[in-house]
Amino acid sequence: MTRKPEAPASHAVQAEKLQKVLAQAGIGSRREMEEWIERGRITVNGKPATLGMRVTPDDQIRVDRKLIQRRSAFKAPRILIYHKPEGEIVSRDDPDKRASVFDKLPRMRGAKWIAIGRLDFNTSGLLVFTTSGDLANRLMHPRFEVEREYAVRLLGELDPQQIAQLKEGVELEDGPAHFDHLEDAGGEGVNHWYRVTLREGRNREVRRMFELVGLKVSRLMRTRFGIINLPPRLGRGKTLELEAPDVTAVMRWAGLEMPEDIVVSEKAPRRGAGRGKTPRPGGRSRTPRR
Repeated sequence: MTRKPEAPASHAVQAEKLQKVLAQAGIGSRREMEEWIERGRITVNGKPATLGMRVTPDDQIRVDRKLIQRRSAFKAPRILIYHKPEGEIVSRDDPDKRASVFDKLPRMRGAKWIAIGRLDFNTSGLLVFTTSGDLANRLMHPRFEVEREYAVRLLGELDPQQIAQLKEGVELEDGPAHFDHLEDAGGEGVNHWYRVTLREGRNREVRRMFELVGLKVSRLMRTRFGIINLPPRLGRGKTLELEAPDVTAVMRWAGLEMPEDIVVSEKAPRRGAGRGKTPRPGGRSRTPRR
């Protein structure tokens, strides 16, 4: 008796990299997940995870013994804008128990807000949070060179030679740095403002660049990250969640696919006035009042 051939499977179960799955689940960025894997915080089917490991939907993934619920690949992420005041840290853990930006964010179930970049304790302005580890990884990775714009108040004024030096490049202790754009935004004496843009986010980079040419920054405020501007009417310490069309615009600008019919779910009440705007790259923001 001839044996009938088995019918081909309708689809194969595709294994994906563990850090990608965790990022899609909103646990953290891929880079952060790789660190957690190395530290032994993640297990797969009861065994310690390893870098490069691939998993399928049937695998049980735990972080610190907590079972992770995997998300559908087609569930839209959430994106939140926060107007950070000075005097807050961008961290969940601080030995000094200082105020954290995460204290102000809407609570969620089964996911967490991932900060896209950081601002130091004394810097204010735009912070962007998302539930998508892929989006966070894409916007923070140095090779994508996402533009950041800052309003800077200096104690003094730049002369033409200093402006040329900052645009051509200066040598910091952790490598060369330069501003892609630097313009005078007005003011006099100790209340003189400039607007600058650069394509990386090293620790205190803007402050260190000005210090290298002999000027001290008295106030620093980020006004734009990529195509996301800080809304002029969003008060300090307030949040604003982007609506579905804006989320789609950001994801596609970042090179991440979004199905046409997807909508943002589990939306928390928004704080602040108006919709989040996602203008084209190069959009301008208002300089703080002097």
